[in-house]
Amino acid sequence: MTSQVSSPAEQADGTVVGEQRTAAGAKDVRRLDRVIIRFAGDSGDGMQLTGDRFTSETASFGNDLSTLPNFPAEIRAPAGTLPGVSSFQLHFADHDILTPGDAPNVLVAMNPAALKANVGDLPRGAEIIVNTDEFTRRAMQKVGYDTSPLEDGSLDGYHLHPVPLTTLTVEALKEFDLSRKEAERSKNMFALGLLSWMYHRPTEGTERFLRSKFAKKPDIAAANIAAYRAGWNFGETTEDFAVSYEVAPAATAFPPGVYRNISGNLALSYGLVAASRQADLPLFLGSYPITPASDILHELSRHKNFGVRTFQAEDEIAGIGAALGAAFGGSLAVTTTSGPGVALKSETIGLAVSLELPLLVVDIQRGGPSTGLPTKTEQADLLQAMYGRNGEAPVPVVAPKTPADCFDAALEAARIALTYRTPVFLLSDGYLANGSEPWRIPELEELPDLKVRFAQGPNHTTEDGTEVFWPYKRDPRTLARPWAVPGTPGLEHRIGGIEKQDGTGNISYDPANHDFMVRTRQAKIDGIDVPDLQVDDPDGDARLLVLGWGSTYGPITAAVRRIRKEGGRIAQAHLRHLNPFPHNLGEVLRGYDKVVIPEMNLGQLATLVRAKYLVDARSYNQVNGMPFKAEQLATALKEAIDD
Repeated sequence: MTSQVSSPAEQADGTVVGEQRTAAGAKDVRRLDRVIIRFAGDSGDGMQLTGDRFTSETASFGNDLSTLPNFPAEIRAPAGTLPGVSSFQLHFADHDILTPGDAPNVLVAMNPAALKANVGDLPRGAEIIVNTDEFTRRAMQKVGYDTSPLEDGSLDGYHLHPVPLTTLTVEALKEFDLSRKEAERSKNMFALGLLSWMYHRPTEGTERFLRSKFAKKPDIAAANIAAYRAGWNFGETTEDFAVSYEVAPAATAFPPGVYRNISGNLALSYGLVAASRQADLPLFLGSYPITPASDILHELSRHKNFGVRTFQAEDEIAGIGAALGAAFGGSLAVTTTSGPGVALKSETIGLAVSLELPLLVVDIQRGGPSTGLPTKTEQADLLQAMYGRNGEAPVPVVAPKTPADCFDAALEAARIALTYRTPVFLLSDGYLANGSEPWRIPELEELPDLKVRFAQGPNHTTEDGTEVFWPYKRDPRTLARPWAVPGTPGLEHRIGGIEKQDGTGNISYDPANHDFMVRTRQAKIDGIDVPDLQVDDPDGDARLLVLGWGSTYGPITAAVRRIRKEGGRIAQAHLRHLNPFPHNLGEVLRGYDKVVIPEMNLGQLATLVRAKYLVDARSYNQVNGMPFKAEQLATALKEAIDD
């Protein structure tokens, strides 16, 4: 992610920063510093594809951006209903931004359900583009409209653009040998073309994408491109859109480098591949598909050329069992899941703790409990990751803060697992997994060296002078045991879940040995080398510290910027390492009169902090399946400052 320290403060709404008058008869072009657009329609209307394409063109143009896809859990939710609405929100700007935005400036609503589900989020004066063809009496009654909102004055506070998207798309494609139903499917491309004209987005990339996506169906590719161009031309010629807008590239927001747009799951996948290359180990993924983690399995399956092996198991238990077996065999082993899968994997994670083998457990958190909200975000698996196993089974926990940061977090989790011979939890969530932002592709020399040394021979001399291999003889600095690859002569040793004797690894029921091994495993985790917590307190005299973890970073930082812009004094710190905590965390917390911890749960980090450091940390919580809004957080933090 780009530097966050000296960038302009986030504004609540897009600001007109200039206006360019064109020749007589031509349309005006207004310059904005930022825009928030939301595409919304049925699950089958292609809103995610439309948003992805607009995002890709915006990234190639050089804007900073942040996205928020939002869709139902059902593969095909009931058409025309509020629960079936799928949306994609994109915030792009000419400066550094942190969130997908609180309130859209533009809503593209493909049907009455999309309008009703989203209009409440719009500020007065926002622009609404509606597909009037879908506003039939039956469709409106299905979502509770007694009269047409396009005619009853309820939208008078907005700039309404009624556009017959379906009719215009079918008309544009009449030269193609397509049925009406087939032609109607391209209406999302018509809408994309219209918005691309409206905000001066590049077009070449989308046309190239469509030719590639439908390479085996050139007629379909040509039809989609024709619909896309028709939408652009409609914006250029219709009198309803008298103004188009420009948002300049964010030239000063990024350090020099090569950038690409990336989602959290894709960044995490690339981070795992990079970690395996830096460790010079094959990467093995044992996984069972589960939302919102499945994209990692899909992505890693494409990279056999980098020594990646993926195994789609029959269930969650088989997935982690195979991964742990791969770790025993000398691979960088990974299993991916979400909260319900973690519950099923817990016994095998405990086995990995006992065997002291490196294993990455990637939990892309979602709303719970049980099946919960598969496509909505939450941060409620922290205590499960910390304590969700029988016995004393400590596991390090690492959490990324932005979609792009998932790459670095994966490398960090791999470093800990390989160095200390332990399973490691990597806690992402649905917001990071599906959201995207620009990412600077790192240079190879910037990546950490993760190479490990396998045990090659005896490492202990008995009292009679015999040289033997002790599988639990530890590194005095890290307390890690040696990693012996099966088949290495002379290194045969027992494995299994029953307690081991210190050093020899033989089965042991001795009470004193069990006490020693439990305390040693805990000491190994407590002694993991993690960086000190960095505090952002520009003036050094703030009385309130806002402490966050994971995906709350963007909304918290945006809220802190707003408060500082208004003259408020507030400090901010963000945790990547949740177990063990940074060694200076207690000192940092005691340096402030008040500590507020915003979380998308009911206060799990706050519980840990209060218990360990005995500070009066206050929780600010939300569990509605959506990320915090910056304005919402800013209001709460200002109240805490004034309290």
